[in-house]
Amino acid sequence: MSNGDIFVGEVIGTAILILFGAGVCAAVTLRYSKARASGWVVIAFGWGFGVLAGAYTAAPLSGGQLNPAVTLGIAIDTGKWGKVWVYLLGQLVGAMLGAVLAYLVYLAQFQANVRKEDTTEGTADEPVPTLGIFSTIPEIRNPIANLVTEIIATVALVLPILAFGLTKGLGESGTTVLIVSLLVVGIGLSLGGPTGYAINPARDLGPRIVHTFLPIPNKGTSDWGYAWIPVVGPLIGGAIAGGLYNAAF
Repeated sequence: MSNGDIFVGEVIGTAILILFGAGVCAAVTLRYSKARASGWVVIAFGWGFGVLAGAYTAAPLSGGQLNPAVTLGIAIDTGKWGKVWVYLLGQLVGAMLGAVLAYLVYLAQFQANVRKEDTTEGTADEPVPTLGIFSTIPEIRNPIANLVTEIIATVALVLPILAFGLTKGLGESGTTVLIVSLLVVGIGLSLGGPTGYAINPARDLGPRIVHTFLPIPNKGTSDWGYAWIPVVGPLIGGAIAGGLYNAAF
């Protein structure tokens, strides 16, 4: 694979991933969305389908890694580092592009994110916080616990992905990406409660950058004080998974 193919594939695939993922979060979160308040299961499956669409699309060009933690795990296992920077750059650019696209899809809903006075009842609707649409926020802010959660959840992602490569039938049938997508759904349902399961540095950092600059009314903070955890945690988890796989398999 050439550097150009890898970059284009990772940009397109990661953009699709974030378009689906941020899109389902917007659908569940924002007022005047037909899917508002439809719940965590919907979010988990939305992200899983994003992996499915993004990875299958990118696979012919780049292999569809879409995640710096996966890229790091593969590099540690194989010892091939020459193209890692191309993957990481494509993933970050794609994540930012996908976040912008999701914003445009829900543009009217974002623009309606304003305080509305009810003159009859004398009440007011508070603006909806928007960071959770783009990036992760912990339910309980405890840096050590949050970091451990992201590390464990990422090992639970990357180690099976590496092991799936040993299952010859999956590769021949083309169902590897489908299985990985279901794995992401399972991680969301089982391990996503504490931190929102970033498990992907680009998935969190790229949209957080975009959130910082988007002209969203009453968007609230981009919470840069927490931003290092969903970057460092998954990278540690990916490195551990790559090392374990190399040692055990």
